[in-house]
Amino acid sequence: MRKELKHEIVQALAEQIKSYGSFYITDTADLSVDKVNNIRRKCFEQNIEIQVVKNTLIKKALLEAGVDSEEIFGVLKGASTLLFAETNNAPAKLIKQLRKEGEKPVLKAAYIQETAFIGDNQLDALVNLKSKEELIADVISLLQSPAKNVISALQSGGNTISGLVKALEERG
Repeated sequence: MRKELKHEIVQALAEQIKSYGSFYITDTADLSVDKVNNIRRKCFEQNIEIQVVKNTLIKKALLEAGVDSEEIFGVLKGASTLLFAETNNAPAKLIKQLRKEGEKPVLKAAYIQETAFIGDNQLDALVNLKSKEELIADVISLLQSPAKNVISALQSGGNTISGLVKALEERG
């Protein structure tokens, strides 16, 4: 591969890393063409970008993007496949789903919001991560709950008090 082409790949990959802010590195080595095509199809259906890139180019792209993590560099051995998605836990959910069908893909590492998750044993934790939208919805729900309780109490208490006042007026 020409040096210029390698440089272009590194630059494009670095831009993806910066724009998504998170990525997953998996091992899909030794999978049949049918299985790889199945993974690609499922990635497409779930808006997950998938790329197979040489480890040296991944490392250069990570450095270019400002991700300087020795832990991640340590997993860049063998075949590596990168997964990118807008929703941070979407690739983890896909990997878990695919693992029901076979032993691979294996999670090597994930990088989410400047935090590195190393090893396949992190998969369950990554599946349970909430997206930014889910966290915002949780906060809004928590903020609304006390206000709803106060309004409900005032309304039920107001109805009781007005009923009581009305009854007292009638007795007069």
